[in-house]
Amino acid sequence: MDIPAKPWTKKFPPKKILAIRLQATGDVVVTLPYLQDLHIFFGSQVKLDFLTRKETEDIPKKILLFNKVYSIGGGRNFKKQLVSAFLLLPRLFFQRYDIIIDLQNNTISKIIRKGLSPKAWCEFDRFSPISGAERYRLTIEAVGLGKSKADSSFRLKYPHTGLKILNNNGWIEKNDLVVLNPAGAFETRNWNINNYVSFAQLWLNVFPQTQFLIMGTSFIAARAAFLKEQLGNKLINLVGQTTQSEAFAILQHARLVLSEDSGLMHMAWISGIPTVALFGSTRSDWSRPLGEHTFLFDSSDLPCGNCMQAVCKFGDIHCLIRVTPEQVFHESFFLIQKLQSAQKKMIIE
Repeated sequence: MDIPAKPWTKKFPPKKILAIRLQATGDVVVTLPYLQDLHIFFGSQVKLDFLTRKETEDIPKKILLFNKVYSIGGGRNFKKQLVSAFLLLPRLFFQRYDIIIDLQNNTISKIIRKGLSPKAWCEFDRFSPISGAERYRLTIEAVGLGKSKADSSFRLKYPHTGLKILNNNGWIEKNDLVVLNPAGAFETRNWNINNYVSFAQLWLNVFPQTQFLIMGTSFIAARAAFLKEQLGNKLINLVGQTTQSEAFAILQHARLVLSEDSGLMHMAWISGIPTVALFGSTRSDWSRPLGEHTFLFDSSDLPCGNCMQAVCKFGDIHCLIRVTPEQVFHESFFLIQKLQSAQKKMIIE
C-alpha cells in the first residue's frame, strides 16, 4: 500500500504535530488509539494537536490526549466548512507545525496541510480494501516516527461522569452492564428488534445479575421504547440524554456491547470493551472492529455481501435474517469466557 508522505528525517523529535480527522464520529474515535500511542511514545516533549469538525470535537476534548483541539464549523455544508477552515488557517499557521498527519485526505484537509507547509506530512489512504483502523495506523507510520499500534488506555478529564449518570438512572454497580445498540443507519444494517429481546432473555438466564442499557440519539427512540416495554426495569433507557463524551464515559463501565454499525460501536471497541458487532450491508473490510476483544457477524461470505445498499434487493435483509439470537448469545458468551481466561492467565504469569 503506497501512502503519500514526506517522512520526518531529522535525528531529533518534532516539536509540534497536528493530526486531522474531520468526520464522522466513528472515524474520529478510531483514530484516537493510534494517536494515543504516539502521544505516550513522545510524552510531553512533543505537542500533539487535533483538528476536527464541531460536531465531532466532544470526545477528543474530553480525554487527556491533545494539547489543543481545533474545530471547523459549517455543519455538512462544504462551502461553509471551507470558509470556516480559511478563517482558522492563520491561527494554525502561527503554531508552526513540524508534522501534519492528515487522517482525512479530502479537499479541506489538503488545503490546510499545503497552507501550513510542514516539514513532514502523511496522507490517509482512503480506498485500500483493509480496515480503516489499519489504514490510520499505517498512515501514522508513514510519517517516519516509528511503529504505530493501538493504545486504549484513555484517561478522561472527568472520570466519574459515566458512573454518576448510570447511578442516577438506576444502575446497581454490582450488576453487569450490557449495552444494546440497534443503531444501524439503514434497514439493511438493522437486526430485527425482537432479536435483541430474545438475546437479552438468553443472557439473563445465564447472567441474572445484569442490567441492559440503550443510549444514543433520538434516531433510535422508537426502538428504545420497544425494548423498554419488553425488558422493563432490566433496561436503562438513556436515548437522547447523553452527549458523545458522556456516552463514551458510560461505555467504560460496560461488560459487553452488542451493536450494529455505528459510532457507538467504534467507541466501544477502541476502548477495549468486549464488542459483538452486527454489520449487515456494511463493508466489513473497511469498518470491522479489530482486536481479540471483538467478534463480527458480517455479510462478506455472501455473493451479495458488503453491498452498502440501503434497501435489500431480496426484500428481507438477506444478510441479517440468518443471524439468530442463539448464535449471537453463543459468540458473546464465548468472547467473555475467552477474555476472562486470558486475564486469569496474565495474573498467574
